[in-house]
Amino acid sequence: MKALQHLKLLTSKELQDVPDRKEIHTCGVVTTKQQPETANGVIFISLEDEEGEIQVIVYKGIWEKPHQRPVVLHSRLLAVKGRWQREDGVCNVIAGHLEDLTPMLGRAGDEQQGFQVML
Repeated sequence: MKALQHLKLLTSKELQDVPDRKEIHTCGVVTTKQQPETANGVIFISLEDEEGEIQVIVYKGIWEKPHQRPVVLHSRLLAVKGRWQREDGVCNVIAGHLEDLTPMLGRAGDEQQGFQVML
């Protein structure tokens, strides 16, 4: 994702050194989306970059916004601005704003081989 370097997005590897509660900006290819019935409207998104995985938590108040809902539902390359959370060895991004960067994928974004969407 070298084409995204000018956006100053943190990679999954760089996120490992980020302290708890710090505001961050990252992105990755969407590999899974889940909204378990027991999660009270929370959507869990897994992103992948060339260095690993990034787990994103999107609370209902964020994805229900009219400009955010289509981004959550249709993005294949997703940028996330939010708060980094470290709790008992588990790390997540608590999403504050999401941006669809799918057009940057070019033709590769037309293929969803190997990705599982569970919404």
